[in-house]
Amino acid sequence: MRTLYLIGGPMGVGKTTVCQIMKRRLPRAAFLDGDWCWDMDPFVVTEETKAMVLGNIRHTLSGFLRCSAFENVIFCWVLHRQDIRDAVLAGLDTDDWRVVHVSLVCAPETLRRRLEEDVRRGLRSPDVIGRALDYLPLYDALEVPRLDTTGLTPAQAAQTLAAWSDPIP
Repeated sequence: MRTLYLIGGPMGVGKTTVCQIMKRRLPRAAFLDGDWCWDMDPFVVTEETKAMVLGNIRHTLSGFLRCSAFENVIFCWVLHRQDIRDAVLAGLDTDDWRVVHVSLVCAPETLRRRLEEDVRRGLRSPDVIGRALDYLPLYDALEVPRLDTTGLTPAQAAQTLAAWSDPIP
């Protein structure tokens, strides 16, 4: 059976890096990062832009799911609330797909250290640290498995996720 991976987690936890590794390791894999659909300047969050981004995500995922070239589709985004996960899945034809949802988390100190390094390297703005730390406890409320990446390399996390067997309820 083909697999759709929905991978959530706060900013800086390693979602994109882990998913890029999974894409290379899994057979016939496609990867979509939800952040790519928010790549705009200025960054504007309105009801209109949120609807547009969600529509773009669903459109792209639908294309991957319909294409016989793919056996694995990997999607990552913050996905910190159940309604966001539900909205992404709404309207997707996943009848022939095993859907696996996982949240990547880590210790708050680890998340802070990773984000501070990104800020030092000019990859993120300093305000992301507080937002990411605020999001971290929200993953405990989701009824999806969590993978703690605190002591894992991205390659180890990718290997674990690629073998994940728990479909979403």
